[in-house]
Amino acid sequence: MSNIQLVSSRRGSGPALVVIRQLDREGWAPVIDLLAREREVVAVDLPGFGDSPPLPDGTTPTVHALAAEVARWFSTAGLTRPPVAGNSLGGAVALELARTGAVSNAVALSPIGLWTGPEAAYALGSLRVARMMAESLGGRTARVTGNPLGRTLAFWQLVARPWQMTPAAADGALRNLARSPGFEATRRAAHNYRLRGFAPGVPVTVAWGTRDLLTPLHQARRATRLLPGPVICGCPAAGTPPCPTIPAASPTSCCPRAAAEVRGLGRRPPVGPSGPAESRTRPAGSPPGS
Repeated sequence: MSNIQLVSSRRGSGPALVVIRQLDREGWAPVIDLLAREREVVAVDLPGFGDSPPLPDGTTPTVHALAAEVARWFSTAGLTRPPVAGNSLGGAVALELARTGAVSNAVALSPIGLWTGPEAAYALGSLRVARMMAESLGGRTARVTGNPLGRTLAFWQLVARPWQMTPAAADGALRNLARSPGFEATRRAAHNYRLRGFAPGVPVTVAWGTRDLLTPLHQARRATRLLPGPVICGCPAAGTPPCPTIPAASPTSCCPRAAAEVRGLGRRPPVGPSGPAESRTRPAGSPPGS
């Protein structure tokens, strides 16, 4: 059993919601600001990302291993089957937690694992190139992040409108990308990960951004075949991180429906023995059950 301690932060008060972060800490920041008005948000860095240490030597950081570590962390954080939300790698971890029943609700934004081999190679290869660029900058990240053109060149694959990122958010994202010790091992392990279909015993929602270049929108169709629950498609203007495209605006402006799902975590009734309703795909902004 691992003895590492994941690093987390808490904001707000009320029912707890866990946000699973990896390279997307700055992308989650405006969303957490909104959510913390209504509930306690517990943001946790996955092993090897942000401020959390990597998994112990000899432990491959597969999606399943990361999910198991987060599930163990729940008890140390005083959380019992909390609702969770995650994006990309964090979205896959959220789904695996839902599979095992370790959480009460899950929202996954553009989760990895619904890709083909070539799609995985492209996405993970793109991240490797971005990592090499961030590492090469060292302490000179401000030269890139201090102007709209530099932010666009650095984040064009990761953010729908990178020129609208604040310099501080872009600088933090580059530094996090460069210094996350678990990045490379997790990137290699993720290549072979494929989401297996399951009938969740808890409410599960999956959403995609229309401008996501690493986990593109067409992968949502595969989710509808694998997950017997609502799959939301077409979050306008959203790129890979949850809502970093318009940092100065309301975080819900890039995906009102997905944001509503995250805000509603923990408020939905438990799923019955027969599981959720039949899988369906609906556009962002349509009411539940449409």
